Amino acid sequence: MLREQEIKGLTGWLMLVVLVGLLAFSIYMLVSSIDVRDALRIILWLVAIVVFVVCLFGLTIVNPNEARVVQLFGKYKGSLKGQGLWWVNPLTVRRKLSLRVRNFESSKLKVNDQDGNPIEIAAVVVWRVVDTAEAVFEVDDYEHFVHVQSEAAVRNLATSYPYDAHTEGQLSLRMSSGEIAHKLRDEIQERLSKAGVEVIEARISHLAYAPEIASAMLRRQQASAIIAARQKIVEGAVGMVEMALELLNSKQVVQLDEERKAAMVSNLLVVLCSDRDAQPVVNTGTLYQ
Repeated sequence: MLREQEIKGLTGWLMLVVLVGLLAFSIYMLVSSIDVRDALRIILWLVAIVVFVVCLFGLTIVNPNEARVVQLFGKYKGSLKGQGLWWVNPLTVRRKLSLRVRNFESSKLKVNDQDGNPIEIAAVVVWRVVDTAEAVFEVDDYEHFVHVQSEAAVRNLATSYPYDAHTEGQLSLRMSSGEIAHKLRDEIQERLSKAGVEVIEARISHLAYAPEIASAMLRRQQASAIIAARQKIVEGAVGMVEMALELLNSKQVVQLDEERKAAMVSNLLVVLCSDRDAQPVVNTGTLYQ
């Protein structure tokens, strides 16, 4: 496996001065050879022109957050990463590679979650190249490789967890966004490590049930929410009834037998647990008739 090796070229500005001097020398040889018709000067002019043109191809500009992967006759020689104007062997092939942070959003994938429910899921992946040699030589097209492997990781993650948690503490795609994002990033990083890519962040950007079951799942979620709300209401109502009976007994406001206590409890629970306002009825008679 190839590993990145950073190299330094000659200062491009110094080489540019040398090339300008070489060009001036070739012009002088050309002009002087015309006057005296000296064959040696003509040959020197031709040699100077050839050397100037060949050396000119060795100048390379490296922008900030960019690199140049240098190859000589198919052999990897190293990577230029320092910004500025450099001069390297003009016979080398120099491939430009961006080291900037990049991101992409995967397409909406239709998969089944852990419970077998069809869902739609997409993710945003933030990444950058950290090893230029691996990115260029270990995979055919590193950008395409990042996209394909990221979508494969999203598919695998979606099938490993349910859309909604059914038990307390269970990880789910919808409720455990932080933990799921961390696991997604780790899985994508494991897949892309051989391509010299670092995954900075990976997060689910779209999550929904598939259209064919969306309405049924919405009713299910609404029913679950109603049941949870009713449980809280009942717990609160029971506590209020218990407190009312204790206060009546401790302050000796009224003495109630078990049958009347049961009637009172029933009436209070109806009032407190009803989803509509209760209509009061004034009892003008005795409790024991």
